[in-house]
Order: sequence, then C-alpha cells, then structure tokens
Amino acid sequence: MRRLPPLTAIEAFVQVARTGSIKAASQELALSPPALSRRIQALERFIARPLFERRHQAVVLNADGERLLAQIAPALDQLSDAVEVMTSNTDVLRLRLGILPLFASQRLFPRLGELRTRHPELHLDIDTAQHGLARLGEGLDAVIALAREIDPTLYARRLDRNQVYVIGARALVERDDPIVRPEQLAGLTALVHRDMPDTFSAWRAAAGLGELEPLAIDHFDSGQLMLEAAAQGLGIAFMHESHFQDARDERIVRLFDIVVESPYSYWFACRPRALATRPVKLFHDWLIATIAEPGV
Repeated sequence: MRRLPPLTAIEAFVQVARTGSIKAASQELALSPPALSRRIQALERFIARPLFERRHQAVVLNADGERLLAQIAPALDQLSDAVEVMTSNTDVLRLRLGILPLFASQRLFPRLGELRTRHPELHLDIDTAQHGLARLGEGLDAVIALAREIDPTLYARRLDRNQVYVIGARALVERDDPIVRPEQLAGLTALVHRDMPDTFSAWRAAAGLGELEPLAIDHFDSGQLMLEAAAQGLGIAFMHESHFQDARDERIVRLFDIVVESPYSYWFACRPRALATRPVKLFHDWLIATIAEPGV
C-alpha cells in the first residue's frame, strides 16, 4: 500500500480549510495553534507543495489546496461517519440542544411530533440555561440562540427576521385615557429581554423619539414571563412580532403601528465539526426545512 500522510495532519488540513482560521480549527480539534500549524506543515512537506495562502489573521486555500480538499474531505467524512456508527448506540441518537424557553414552547415543541415521526431514533436533551453559545462543545451539541450575529468561527444559519412590537395589556387601550401615542410611554415601564437589550432603543430611534425615556426599564431573562408581565399591566414589552402572534393571548395587544425591523434574529448554531455528526445533521436539516423562514 502506498504510504499515506498522518491522519491527524489530514484532519487538521480539512478543519482549517473549512473554517478559514488556524485559531478556530485549533479550538475544534482541542490543539494549540502552533501544534495545528505543525500538522499542516507536515502535510505540505509530505506532498511537497503549499496548500494555503497565508494572509493577515486568515488562511485561504490555493489551487492545490482546493483540489486536495475536494478529493479528501468526503473520504474523511465517510470515515468519521463509519466510526460514529460503530461506537454509538445505533438505536438512539441523542442531541444536546440549548434553546430559549419561549422559542421552544412557541415554535419548536408544536412541531416536535413531526420530527419524532420522521426520525424516531433522534432524541433531544433540552437545556434552557443561559449562554448556550459559549457552551457549544462543552455540554451542548447545538444551540438555537437569539442574537444580532454569530461568531464567524461557528456554523450558523439564520432562522427568521422580525419586527419589534410594543406589547401591552388590552386594558391600556380600553381605559378612559387610552395609550394611543408613543409619547405616552414616558409614564410607563418598559420591559426588555436581556438577550435583546437594544429592542427599546432601536424602536425609539425608528419612531423618531430619541429623547423619550420610560418611567423605568425592567429586564427579564424569560420571554414567557415578559408576556405575562405585560398582560398583567406591569409594563410595556418590547418583543418580536412572532412572540406576540404565537402567544395568541387575548389579554395583550400591539400598541402603535410603527414598523421597526429588529436587530435580532433566531439562529441555529453549532461548531462546524458538529454539523458532520448524524444527530446534529438530522436536526439541522429538519429545522431548516420545517421551521426556518424561507429566504432569510
């Protein structure tokens, strides 16, 4: 058999090629950047030609690198899948998913029956603790996060785009002095989610009310509790259109018709290497086909 380069060098090459970053690839492979660089250099010495163009804070495949990646990456993925099948319980595939409770209850759980029917072998461990993105690879396989943008070293797919809605109790528009003008917010408490701290300021700017200050701003780490607080008349919630529509709660109404695009979106995110594993790939593909808004 013809002599082959070390598998570790091939794995390092593919990971750097896919992430475009020595730092990101080294994190995926749990190596120091110098150790990863040495593996790449070993592969380049073995084939007697460079595979990357070194640029400031980035590495880019050259023509030889592109050709090698096209031929070697599918084989490496097949090898990884074969090992996974042999070392895992083939009757049960388990995905550790970090997710915000409101997205889970409004948009994921109503469709999970479809996922179970399509992939009965796939089981989810649900984690609703905070800072899910920071725990990828350390307790979580994938995350559905609410964010402006996602770290470029991660694989990410946007699931939606939304508008900021001002949500209040129905009683606010049915009382003798109804809330009908944005300026009236000066006497009310704003409710803001900790994962969407800029929703109020974005709405205020778009409404042309840059000097408007609410009576107070109360912060929540639960969207469900924010909606309940708004329904109870404890404040005005600055949330997404989808949160309001999916709540289907007759106690709350949208205040004002000002159209404000939200700076935040829901994202599916995982480490690039995780997307090659069967549980993550099955869930990702189902999620994009079933829940993600088309064209986002």
